[in-house]
Amino acid sequence: MRVALLILAVVVGSVIFNFTTPFHLGQIASNWGLIDVTIWITFVLCGLAFIILGILMAWWIYTYQYQPGQLAEYEPEDPVLEGRLTILTTIGVVVMLAPGLIAWNDYIAVPEDAIELEVFSEQWTWSFRLPGEDGIFGYAHNKNIDIIANPMGIRDDDPYAQDDLVIETNIVKVPVDKKIKVLLRSKDVLHDFWVPEIRAKMDSVPGMVTYFWFEPTRTGVFEILCAELCGSSHHAMRGEMHIVTREEYQLWLDDQITWAERKAGVVPLTPVQQLGQTVARDNGCFACHNTTGAAGTPGPTWKGMWGTEVELDDGSIVTRDEAYVRESITNPGAKLVKGFSNTMLQLSDDVTTEDIDALIEYLKTTTPAVE
Repeated sequence: MRVALLILAVVVGSVIFNFTTPFHLGQIASNWGLIDVTIWITFVLCGLAFIILGILMAWWIYTYQYQPGQLAEYEPEDPVLEGRLTILTTIGVVVMLAPGLIAWNDYIAVPEDAIELEVFSEQWTWSFRLPGEDGIFGYAHNKNIDIIANPMGIRDDDPYAQDDLVIETNIVKVPVDKKIKVLLRSKDVLHDFWVPEIRAKMDSVPGMVTYFWFEPTRTGVFEILCAELCGSSHHAMRGEMHIVTREEYQLWLDDQITWAERKAGVVPLTPVQQLGQTVARDNGCFACHNTTGAAGTPGPTWKGMWGTEVELDDGSIVTRDEAYVRESITNPGAKLVKGFSNTMLQLSDDVTTEDIDALIEYLKTTTPAVE
């Protein structure tokens, strides 16, 4: 009797946990709704089987428990029961498998108008590559990898590779409502690229290129995970996929460096510096300032300004260091550069201290380091 009650408690507890747990699928952010359908069909069928079998087990244990003087009847075979169970099991497997096969067929049938994104995995980080204006990836192979000079193994003399955009951070942006073919490569061991909200995952296998495609359907920031145990820091192999508008995506593309530029020594912006650049753009800073050195703008150019001395409108001389720049951002009229008026607006309350820190880090990049 106690065993039967324990089984019933497990069944009831499992059902309650299912409806109260926070660990459900998040809101989908791609076209792969069919994958959700497949998951739920499997979940419902397996759940019903679990509940029915659990109740039957509890009932059988209670009904056929040991009674003094009562012997069990030995029935080694029941062809009718076996046939029914075989038919029911087959139907259940087909119902669960069919939607998955349909989804898989669509999953690997890449539309012709999809843009390409290469994801390069290694212990324990992600990096990315996009084809340049020619729309063709340059050849890449692990045998060409150099940890410092060529971490993605791009063939140096391939003309198609020179305009490839190289993103050596674990943050990538993709445009909303645009089909994307994801090509996966691995430097070392088996990884698995997974973004839960887009319902897309695929193994990244050393020595081969795997792929899938998806179409983002809503903007947002989504976590990239590795879904294959790949070593001691597997848990830390994370990144971010930003699904953005096409306008923001183009601005982001314009900020990336090409393979040719990287070879020439151009240093890409770090994620913090990229955030600072975004803060400057979103708050209208480039309406008055520039990074080209051009004259005639309402505000001083940012090119080459970091760490230099400048004369203020009261005749004093100050060094444009972090303290000065931070004060000029938060209190624009405190120290005006000679020849410029106080036209800068106060920053929005939405701009955080972290945003200002990032903006300062970006401003440092506008002055080349002196060797």
